[in-house]
Amino acid sequence: MPSGDGRLLPELPGVLTGDQVRTTVAWIAGEQAADGALPWFRGGQLDPWDSVEAAMALDLGGEHDRARAAYRWLAGRQRPDGSWAGEYRDGAEVSADVESNHAGYLAVGLWHRWLLTADEQLVGELWPVVRRGLDLVVAMQLDGGAIGWALRPDRTPDALALLTGNASLFQSLRCGVALAGLVGEPQPDWELAVSDLGAALRTRPDAFADRSRYSMDWYYPILAGAVTGEQARDRLAADWDRFVVPGLGARCVADRPWVTGAETCELALALVVAGQRDAALEQVAAMQHLRDDDGSYWTGYVFADDARWPIERTTWTAAAVLLAADALSGATAASGLFADPAALPSAGTIDDDARTAGWLTGGAGTVTP
Repeated sequence: MPSGDGRLLPELPGVLTGDQVRTTVAWIAGEQAADGALPWFRGGQLDPWDSVEAAMALDLGGEHDRARAAYRWLAGRQRPDGSWAGEYRDGAEVSADVESNHAGYLAVGLWHRWLLTADEQLVGELWPVVRRGLDLVVAMQLDGGAIGWALRPDRTPDALALLTGNASLFQSLRCGVALAGLVGEPQPDWELAVSDLGAALRTRPDAFADRSRYSMDWYYPILAGAVTGEQARDRLAADWDRFVVPGLGARCVADRPWVTGAETCELALALVVAGQRDAALEQVAAMQHLRDDDGSYWTGYVFADDARWPIERTTWTAAAVLLAADALSGATAASGLFADPAALPSAGTIDDDARTAGWLTGGAGTVTP
């Protein structure tokens, strides 16, 4: 089914119709503030990572003006060092934390935007913002390749590295390298950083804090493209029974009777990367019990108590559903961003030697900021 601008919307027969997708996109749009801010829900908190994810969902649903406004809102609040606050409410900073994960994710959103729309103007406008953010990320890299989760008050990187955040940064840096090629400003420091980070994600588990209770640490290295092929399938099989509740979705934490929509759809994205598309579709279908009549999605469900918890419907949960549906359906030009990690530059992946001068998607050429 076409979106408002004539592009195809992702549909999953028997799971999610085009009309349902359209309703979900409209719900996300309705939570956006007039100034472009895209919070968890109207009047709620906003963090940069989740705001980017929700903006990607708006873009794939054809709401390009709204997505652009969300990205410009974030750009206008970047600090001089390339960071963002950890949390905003009503446009004001309420958490001063400098988190590496927040500094990097705009690169993923902007590359997604480019794949969908070839929006040269926005790429040129936001490239300096992406560059400052990823320069900060690289400055926070630790010995051994992992990236500290935050800056200390003295502006040095915290020695604690989080696996899920680092996996996301692996994807962010690869998208940044792609954008750098697009604008004709190669960033060799980023390429070196992502190569070291990829090696750490695959071979140095002791470089990261032990948060193996959390499902994100299980699947995110696959979702982000650092772990692929047979290694990805083995990783998914090893903890499948710890995290997956048949018919309901994926647990957020292994020892809690709580399934969450975003984690379930992110697991679906990882399954697509691992070539297990039927299992991915099954997970997206399983979490539809969280869908509300207005197209929104509840964050989670405590199945031991037959209760939705927390009592909130979040833009980023709805966005995860749409991104998973797009990866599975191949409906939009950006559907391969998560489904096909090999479509990005190979820096940081196992086959680094496979990179050629013609990797840029669709012969995209060069954008001049």
